[in-house]
Parts: sequence; structure tokens; C-alpha cells
Amino acid sequence: MLGFLKNPIVVTAEINMNLLALTVMGLISRLRGLSYPRAIVFDEVYYGQFVSLYMKRIFFVDDSGPPFGHMLLALGGYLGGFDGNFLWNRIGAEYSLNVPVWSLRLLPALAGALCVPLAYQILVEMHFSHCAALGGALLILLENSLITQSRFMLLESILIFFILLAVLCFLKFCNSQSCSAFSGSWWFWLLLTGVACSCAVGVKYMGLFTYMLLLVIAGLHFWHMVEDQNLSNASLMCHFVARGLALIIIPVTMYLSFFYVHLALLYRSGPHDQIMTSAFQASLEGGLARITQGQPLEVAYGSQITLRNVLGKPMQCWLHSHKNTYPIRYDNGRGSSHQQQVTCYPFKDVNNWWIVKDPGMQQLVVSNPPRPVRHGHIVQLVHGITTRYLNTHDVAAPLSPHAQEVSCYIDYNISMPAQNLWRVEIVNRESDTDVWKTILSEVRFVHVNTSAVLKVSVRLSGASLPEWGYRQLEVVGEKLSKGYHQSMVWNVEEHRYGKSQEQKEREVELHSPTQMDISKNLSFMARFAELQWKILTLKNEDTEHKYSSSALEWITMDTNIAYWLHPTSGAQIHLIGNILIWASANVAALIYLCLSLWYLVRRRRRIYDIPEDAWRLWVSAGRICVGGWAVNYLPFFLMEKTLFLYHYLPALTFQILLIPIILQHLSNHLCRSLLSKSMFSAFIVAWFSLVYLVYCTFSPVTYGAPSLSVTELKNLRWKDSWNILIRKH
Repeated sequence: MLGFLKNPIVVTAEINMNLLALTVMGLISRLRGLSYPRAIVFDEVYYGQFVSLYMKRIFFVDDSGPPFGHMLLALGGYLGGFDGNFLWNRIGAEYSLNVPVWSLRLLPALAGALCVPLAYQILVEMHFSHCAALGGALLILLENSLITQSRFMLLESILIFFILLAVLCFLKFCNSQSCSAFSGSWWFWLLLTGVACSCAVGVKYMGLFTYMLLLVIAGLHFWHMVEDQNLSNASLMCHFVARGLALIIIPVTMYLSFFYVHLALLYRSGPHDQIMTSAFQASLEGGLARITQGQPLEVAYGSQITLRNVLGKPMQCWLHSHKNTYPIRYDNGRGSSHQQQVTCYPFKDVNNWWIVKDPGMQQLVVSNPPRPVRHGHIVQLVHGITTRYLNTHDVAAPLSPHAQEVSCYIDYNISMPAQNLWRVEIVNRESDTDVWKTILSEVRFVHVNTSAVLKVSVRLSGASLPEWGYRQLEVVGEKLSKGYHQSMVWNVEEHRYGKSQEQKEREVELHSPTQMDISKNLSFMARFAELQWKILTLKNEDTEHKYSSSALEWITMDTNIAYWLHPTSGAQIHLIGNILIWASANVAALIYLCLSLWYLVRRRRRIYDIPEDAWRLWVSAGRICVGGWAVNYLPFFLMEKTLFLYHYLPALTFQILLIPIILQHLSNHLCRSLLSKSMFSAFIVAWFSLVYLVYCTFSPVTYGAPSLSVTELKNLRWKDSWNILIRKH
């Protein structure tokens, strides 16, 4: 029974020494001296703030992209025991002792290091020689810009890692297709492709470019399968469903999961709450939630409410009035009604409170039981402190003469009757009998007499009233109210059921906090939809940055970025590439395009310069490398945002992979004689030596050490457009 123990248990394993050596070299190049400099380096000042907010569980919105990359950086901080207490106020500021610098920079560095063996495996899976794969991986290893970008708390190296992982998994899936469809390895690589794609998109939206490229290639691959008569309809359907599940359903599900974890972690109110809706703010702990917790859900006649404009631009504001009146005449000579001003005020104030009144009754308190206001009901809005009614009439607004003035009506006993009836229209209603709900309902107020809609004036510079209006935002009645622009939409933010009929008692009531027993929790999908929309539409003012550049400057590396400068010595770190690799990558792309055109024209004339297998290999390499370069580069010409050199790094990575492909192709198909092959090999060795020499030359500004003299720094300025920092003593 125990006879199997008579022989030793032997485990054998194949180790690819090339892969192992490349991994070790990648780790050394990215991890050595990772804690240096112990100071904020360039965009660490930006990402570090988000890491601190994660540590403190405080909600934030970053318009640069999804949260997965930020969560990975925060994971590094968590593993290092970071408590989030650090002021990320300027580049070059020294880190305090509580900041685990090595841990925060670890994940980007690991991702950058693993890109080296990934490059090797991608070229092998594309059926190029191990020598060519080794050369491509070494080029990734010796590219100074990729090293610099991966050694700090930045996202580009993580993005490139997931992009390369997605490409590798897809290639492995395709290679397993012919011999073992629907096998365990086939499913593994297909599913991992979808996972890697979703991670790439989750780090930065730039990952979407490679994801779409792989979807197109997968679609073409499936289209060719349709021609295969050996595959049954059921088999084709299974292939289609499998690809749809792995490449669409799983990435979408994972993308949603990134936001789910993000929102679960950041449950506390923070500085970015203001741009979110009241409903979203109320779902966070503290802030608005502390104020609105337990408010009545249904707005009733007699309710005391504050009305927040949904647009939130140029700033969040609430419908507001005060005792001051419009001037009899404006500076341009136009007259006004001289009635009480109505504005939109960007701060919480007791003058933001209004009472919802039934036009057919005099009482300003909620009856028992409450009578809820529904879509289409006619109401009057009474200003809580001054008890005057919200009114609009055919008088031009102060800043927007095409629109009607909105005021609180004062009876001057002249021929200007009150026009204070408003119809409540619930924009996001599910039926025409919906009840007006606190926070959740988005409503328009349509003036019964004139059909004008209550709205905040929207201008590029904002519509702030002059000094007589305390620089508050203008509120108007807009007659041309086509559609539902957010400036016309309001929601109830604070709400209580009024109990005091006497004005003095009511004023005390308006100043007191609300405490009722009802909660309003948004679903995850509602919170996700709002946050996703804010990320896509929120635009910070694009300001010219000293190191911003155009996409056209990236190809020839006519620009660089100074990441860090030592406060006393000449030590500095720059995002600057290995210029020989960049130039070679451009030449390789040009050669590929020219040879492809030549081959296509010749094949059109039935002249085949290379074997059919070599042609298919050439085309598939172009789909991945040239296609990857194009989709990660060309879209930047259409973008209206501040661009930097590091945006080019994903495209550059694909272009670098093309270099060994071109070299192998030239060696195999253009160098016919033994002499030409020997000369070409000697050229490659000499070229690689120069690549290494350039890498060593720029290493001091890649790693920030050793410190260089003024003369040495000037000698590094190989292009007049490069900004090498020279300290003046």
C-alpha cells in the first residue's frame, strides 16, 4: 500500500533564464534607491492628496479618470502604515517621518519592472525569435523615461503594465485557439485578457484605446472563424458568447466594482462634496448628511425648505432673498420693479428658507395629516423671514434683459398685481402622480401667468449682481424654456414640517435644526452614475503649464519635464528619454509603413517577396505594435486638455516593441548573403552599445544621482528645447 514511497518524489521545472534575468534586471533598475529623493516629485503632489484622503476615508472626485489606479497607490500607503497626515502643498517639499516613501512608490516601480519580462513574452508569443524578444525587453529596460516614470507615485507605469498584460494574455489566447479551444488554458487567458483590459481602463481612460484595439482584433479574428466550414453554428455561437462574456461583460462588471470599492472606502464628507447633488452629499457621513439626517421625505403644504440649484456652476447656490430691493434704475438707465431682490446665494443662510403654501389657504403650517405636493400642483413660495411671495412679471431682469425679473412681491398700491403662482414639475418623475420628495426630486417651477421657468442665469463668467445685489447670482424667469437645462432645475436640500403660524415663532423655528425619522440612501448605481458623469464632465480650468507640450513635440522628444531639483546641489530628475531609442522607434515605424506599402503593391501584381507565413506574421505584428502606437497617440491631437510628455509613454512602448521586429525582418528577408548578415549583426551590436551609452549618460537625471556640475548639466542639453536646470550661484 505504501509502495510508492520506495522511490523519491521528483519535481522538475523548466526555467527560462532569459525571462528570469530580465525580471531581476527590471527589478534592480526600478527599485534601487527607491526612497530617494525623500521629497515630493512632480505629480506626487497631486496623487499624494488622494492617497491621504483614502487613508482618512474622505470622499473626493478626480476628473483625470477612474479610481482603480488611485486605490493601488493608496494600497501602497496602507501597507506602509501611512495615516494620511501630510500636507501635499508643493513639489520638492521634504516628506515627514510618518510618510512611507518606499511603500508608496513600490507598486508603480514593480509594475514598471514587470513590463520588461512582459515585453519579452509578447514578442515570443508573436512568434519572433528569442533573440529579438530579448532585444525588445532590453530596450524597455534601458529606456530612461520609462524608468523615471515608474520610480515615483505616478500611474503611467501601472497603466503600461496592464496594457502589456492584456496584449500578452490575448496573444496567448489566440495561440491556444487552434489546438485547444475551450480548454482550461484557453479560458484562463481569455478571461485574464478581459480582467487586464478592465484594470487598464480603471487606472486611466487612456487604457480604453488598447482595449478597443483588442476588441477590434478579436472581432476580426471571430469574423475569419465564421468562414471555417468545419465549425458548426453551435460552436460559433459558443465562441461568440465566450468572447462577449470575457471581453465585455467581465470588464464592465470589474469597472463597476472599482467604483463600488471606491465609494465603500470613501464614506465621509469631504472638500469635493459641493459639486455633487444634495442626494449624493446626504449619503456621506458628516457634512450635509449631518444637517439633513432624518428630514421628512415628502414635501407638503406648509413645508419649510431650502432650494439648491442642480447645476452647481459657477458655484453651488440656494434660492435666496433679503429685505433689499432692486434699484429703481440700473446703471444702463433701464428701470426695475423696485421690489425685493431674489438671488442665488452660495452659502447656507437663514434667508434661504422658503415655505410651500397652498394658494387656496392662508395657513403656513403643515396640516395633520400632511398634504403632500405632487407633480403638476400649483404652489406659492413664501420667503420664510420676510413672508413675501416669490413673484415674476414682465419686467426685464437686471443682467439678462431677455428674461423676466424674479422678485418677492411688495404691494406698492400701483398697477402691478402680484403674479406668484408656480406649477411644480418633477423632472425625474416616474409617473404624473409622483410626490415631491426631499433631496431626491429634481423640480422645475413654471410661472402660471407667463410660463416662464425659474432659473439661475448661466454665463461663462457667471452672472453676479453688482454691489447693490451683494455679488450674488442672478435668478430670472426664462420664457424660452426648451428642454431641461440644469440651471432650471432645483431640489429640496433642507426640509422641515412647519409648526408655527406666528412669524416670530416661525423665525425661531427656521433657525433651529431639523430632527425627524426618515433616511434617504441612494443606491450604488445612482451614486455610480452621478460620480461617473462628474468625472467625465468636470473640467478644471486649463492653465498653461511650464512643462506642457503638444503631441507633435513628443515624437522627436523636443520637450522634457523637470521632476525634481535638489535644494542645494545640482542633483535633479527629469522625464527625458533615451533619444537613440526614440529615434530608432520612429525609423522602425517608418520602415514598417514603407515596406507594408511596397509589399501590398507587389502582392497586388501577384509578386510575393516574402513567404505567406512571414507575411501573416508581418501583418499581425503591425496590428499590435503599429496599431497600439496609433491608438495611444493619435487621439491626443483631438483632445482639448493640458498635455505632457508622459502621455506618450504607452504609445512609445508599442513603438519600441516594433524595433526588434523590424531588425529580425530585415535580417531574415533582406540580408541574403552571409557577409551582409554578419555586417548587419555587427551593426546591431554597435547600435545596442550606443543605446546603453546614452542610457548611462542620462542616468544621473533619471535617478537623481550623482549630482552633476554645471558643465556636465550643460553637456546633457542635446537639444536647445530641453530645459535642464542650471543653478545660479
